[in-house]
This record gives sequence, C-alpha cells and structure tokens, in this order.
Amino acid sequence: MTRPIAITGRIATNVLLTIVALGMIAPMAWMIITSLRANPEQYGTLSEILSAATTFENYADAWKSDNFLRYFLNSLFVASFVTAGNVVFCLWAGYAFARRRFMGRTLLFATILGVLVVPQQVIMIPLYRLMAELGWINTYWALIVPWLVTPFGIFLVKQYVESMPSEIEDAARIDGAGEWYIMFRVVMPLARPVLTVLAIYTFLSNWNSFLFPFLFTNDEAHRTLPVGLAFYLGKQSIDWGHLMAGASIAAIPVLGLFIVFQKRIIEGLTAGALKE
Repeated sequence: MTRPIAITGRIATNVLLTIVALGMIAPMAWMIITSLRANPEQYGTLSEILSAATTFENYADAWKSDNFLRYFLNSLFVASFVTAGNVVFCLWAGYAFARRRFMGRTLLFATILGVLVVPQQVIMIPLYRLMAELGWINTYWALIVPWLVTPFGIFLVKQYVESMPSEIEDAARIDGAGEWYIMFRVVMPLARPVLTVLAIYTFLSNWNSFLFPFLFTNDEAHRTLPVGLAFYLGKQSIDWGHLMAGASIAAIPVLGLFIVFQKRIIEGLTAGALKE
C-alpha cells in the first residue's frame, strides 16, 4: 500500500515541477520567437507567428542602432564594479559581525536587517537628492557607489562565516598570520561558495536594474541596457521585434553565468544544510 502511494506522490511531484518549469520557460521562448520575426505585431494568432519566416535582422538592427553597444558596455561596467565591491565589502562586514565582539554589534546588525525590509521606492527621493548634491547625476558614481555593499550580502556572508570552524583561523594566528592574511588567504577561499552566490545575485540584480539608472541618468553616454530598451516603447506603438531582440541579447550574460557557475550556486545555497 505504501509503495503505490509513494509512486503516485512522486509522479504528482514531477508533473507539478514540469508545469512550473514550463511556466518559467514559456516567456523566454516567446521572447526568442518574437525576436526572430519581422514585424511580429502584424500577426494575430499564435499559429501565424510560429509559422512565419525566421530572420535575424532584428538582432542586427538592435545591436547597431540607438547606441545599443554603449548601453551594453555601461551595464557590464556598472554590474562588474558593483559585484566586485559587494564581494569585498560584504566579506569584511560579514566577517566582522560573525567573529568580532564590539559595542553596539547587535543593534547595528539589527539595523542592517531592518534595511532589508525597506522598499527601494522609499529611498528613491532622498538618494536622488544626495546624488544631486554630490554632483553625481549622469555619472558612473551614482550607478556604482550606493550599491557597493548591501544588507543582504552582509547577512548572507555573516551566516556562512558563523558556520565555519573558527579553529582554522586560530591555527593561522598561532602560526603568526595577520588579520589581512587570514581574511584573504583563509576565510575567503573557505567562503568561496557563498561569495559566488553573492556575486551572481549582485550581478544579476544590477544588470537588470532599471529604476535608479533611469533616475540618475539623463544622457545616452551613461544609460544602461534596461533603460535603453525602455525607449523601444513608443507612445503610440511598441517595436516588439527589436525590443525582444535587445532583451534576448541582454539575457545572454545572465544565462552564461548560470551555466558556468551552476555547480557553485548549488554548493553555496546548500552549504551548511547538512551537518555531520
């Protein structure tokens, strides 16, 4: 009796996971199909757009038009610097909260956790005023500096470092190692799984960021890719072919990261879940 129930439960689970997976894949498949059709807005039914001729002209046009390459490089530049900053600064802060005892530590960490529940829209106006007073509007500083360290990254690294045995660091101190050596040669290699997860999460978040780059940039020289793609949305019509082609190109770096580092991502997410 137990075996048929287990088999039925496994089948139901697989069916449910398949439905969820198809629901996630369908929008991306629709984006790619639309990007490969000339004037896709002229088709009224699904069968028409599926049977239409395939063309790569939308990709060529999107890449060459409207400073698309500049937007792409801006997003790559900003996301890379923000990711590097989060890996370094969140490691320092997370390690300090996990291993150091100092006055106000609990209150300060509680404040950081409190920031996690604050919507970005709440800080939109104060942050814009600050960037304007600093003269950072239409500069890379406004796109990079406010995001070099995040509360989520600090929390993630702190929880991971606390699960690491402190005896390894104590042994390094006994051997005469300094704090900087311990940080970069002992703690950082051991924390590589969680730092990989943090780096990918940060890169993905900043690569797709739209709100603050839209607020902080008024010229094409500093415009990022999501902001640039938004200009394919006209007041009277939407250029679906070029918009979907641009979105497909924008998805390539993110998909590449997941394909290359998928093993690291799983290790980082499951680290500490099993204990000997």
